Amino acid sequence: MSDPTADSEAEQPVSVRDWLRSLEVFAGPPADFDPTGAPADPVQLFLDWLREAVAAGVPEAHAMTLSTVGADGGPDARVLILKNVDAEGWQFAVHAHSPKGRQLADRPHAALTFYWPLQGRQVRVRGIVEPAPAERSAADLLARSPSALAEVLLGHQSQHLADTDERDRVFRTALARIESEPALVSPEWTLCTLVPTAVEFWQADKGRLHDRLRYERVDPRGPWERHLLWP
Repeated sequence: MSDPTADSEAEQPVSVRDWLRSLEVFAGPPADFDPTGAPADPVQLFLDWLREAVAAGVPEAHAMTLSTVGADGGPDARVLILKNVDAEGWQFAVHAHSPKGRQLADRPHAALTFYWPLQGRQVRVRGIVEPAPAERSAADLLARSPSALAEVLLGHQSQHLADTDERDRVFRTALARIESEPALVSPEWTLCTLVPTAVEFWQADKGRLHDRLRYERVDPRGPWERHLLWP
């Protein structure tokens, strides 16, 4: 005869806390990283890690979380696509009238976070955000697909929407305009460069002795200092 108490215990649902704790982390073999051999410039190391993530098959390895500060002083975050990285910094684009565009205009400081789980790696970038000249922003916009150009023309990003029929109607109108005026540029489209003051590289270790290396500088375009960090 079965024990009804045992059956009752077996049917108890797993709590969300226990379920989350059961999920595997650092599933793949962590990548190798020797902080002592890191280059003097964080851009070079970032590009090395990005190329390794792409080669390993990390989906959308150039996706990043952009964190900004809202008008109420609270944090805000969303995922964007990295446009470029060079000696000036990390580049992305925003619509000037979007929440992130307004936040950056009011408080031009931001952070970027990249996460590549197959390698057990994160990169965090903090710094000052500078808008590009209008001609560079226009060139970036014109390199996008017609549907992406039409989406920029909508100009209502993150505003309340009455219904999807209205959205689709306005989008079709914008797309038709783009098709008839392929050189049309929305002046609100802004290419931005995050000029870094700190770049941190985080390499996971299954034993939790993670390797962390932070590049720091006081002057946004001054020399870099490198510091190891405790896990």
